[in-house]
Amino acid sequence: MTPLHYVGEFFRNALLTIPLPGVRAIFVALQVALLIWVLSLPREATRPPDGSGGWAGNLKIWAALAISLQVLVYSVL
Repeated sequence: MTPLHYVGEFFRNALLTIPLPGVRAIFVALQVALLIWVLSLPREATRPPDGSGGWAGNLKIWAALAISLQVLVYSVL
């Protein structure tokens, strides 16, 4: 085996020591952080470039809904 195999094996064994519930918590926390960031965006930044208005034109609502659904699914699974 080459030295690169030993390096890869070291990282593989190091990552296997991380418990899966911890990985799951980190993954869901990243999704929640993304949701908070989307909700904190100014309203002007979430409008489509063609200037269409209305409640369907606010992309923040749809992005928050999609991310919330992802958080729900990953929390249950």
